[in-house]
Amino acid sequence: MSRRAQMIWLAVGVILLALNLRPLVVAVSPLVGVIRADTGMSAATAGLLTTLPVLCFGALAPLAPRVGRRLGVELTLLLTMVVIAAGAAVRLLPPVATLLAGTVLIGAGIALANVLLPSVIKRDFPTRTSTMTGLYTMTLSGGPAIAAGTTIPLVQATGLSWRVVLALWGLLAVLAIAVWLPQVRRHTRLRASEVRAAAHPVRGLWRSPLAWAVTGYMGLQSLSFYTASAWLPTRLSDAGLSSELGGAMLSLSSLVSIAGALVAPALAGRRLPAGVLVVAGAALNGAALVGLLFAPATGTYLWFVLFGLGQGAALSLAMLFIVQRSPDTRHAAQLSSMAQCFGYLLASVGPTTLGAVHDASGGWTTPLALLLAILLPQSVCGIIAARDRHVAGRELTPTATTPTARESGLSAH
Repeated sequence: MSRRAQMIWLAVGVILLALNLRPLVVAVSPLVGVIRADTGMSAATAGLLTTLPVLCFGALAPLAPRVGRRLGVELTLLLTMVVIAAGAAVRLLPPVATLLAGTVLIGAGIALANVLLPSVIKRDFPTRTSTMTGLYTMTLSGGPAIAAGTTIPLVQATGLSWRVVLALWGLLAVLAIAVWLPQVRRHTRLRASEVRAAAHPVRGLWRSPLAWAVTGYMGLQSLSFYTASAWLPTRLSDAGLSSELGGAMLSLSSLVSIAGALVAPALAGRRLPAGVLVVAGAALNGAALVGLLFAPATGTYLWFVLFGLGQGAALSLAMLFIVQRSPDTRHAAQLSSMAQCFGYLLASVGPTTLGAVHDASGGWTTPLALLLAILLPQSVCGIIAARDRHVAGRELTPTATTPTARESGLSAH
């Protein structure tokens, strides 16, 4: 196979891996009512089906670089797909406990892949980081849109049970395993210098102001997205619109976010400074929130289109900053771990907190004002993260010399 063909196959593998990082979580949301009716679970337990994965994303993120160094990033990514497929299969079993256990397995597999995929982009696509980051985040946005929009129609069209339809999304992981397996085979022989480089992690990023700017941007855009996604449909319902429209609007915003995710990295640093795009994304989100506060029923489609564009741009820029601010793949893995640990743990408390604020205030002015306020520190962190510099961490290598780009990877060709 030619070098070009290998790179195309690798890119397809990365996209398929990314395609598995959201649908098995998002597909639960449209089925919550059916699941509760069938199993008798409480609303709180049903909430765990979507909360547990996000907690896994944050809590397990720090483990990813360590596992990647020990097993090699390619093998680790293959195993994440195996775990995700296993989690989908476990959810076929009748007890409620297995439904939750399968959800934890899915969250654990996604958590590790979330962290390691940006390091693959950093290592193997050094001249195409913007393009690959755009495709990667476009897939992260498109996967949930597909899952949210097709899960119920699949149940209705096929007559299959909700358990089987949920498990069918696990077939994406099986496909990713088949496509990714050649990467594992081609990365099994490592030079001794590469083994030494991979065995010594980067330390000290928690003391780097730039690393904290990247982390803050990732965390605050995640908080904004998950919190708004959880409550904006309720905002529409309280304004007299149907709950079906709320779900459709979320699906619309996910679809539109694909455009924002693809365009923002392509423009960053070429036609527009990344800092300008950070502010533009925040402005789009701000306009959407103001519209939903004052005119939720008259400009509904416009507000969710703006929200999707802004969130897609913010997510893609957060991923791009992780890749671009890292001097090598070890830094990329550590920075990705730091940013996603903080980001998803912060995001996991957002919906509950905003719900409590809504209950206490008795309306939507204060909750939406809080979401608007988040955009200010998010923009500040993004502007700092957009500066063309590298994070500074201590590289605990056996010698004082800096390893080559290939030697500093978690694994090698």
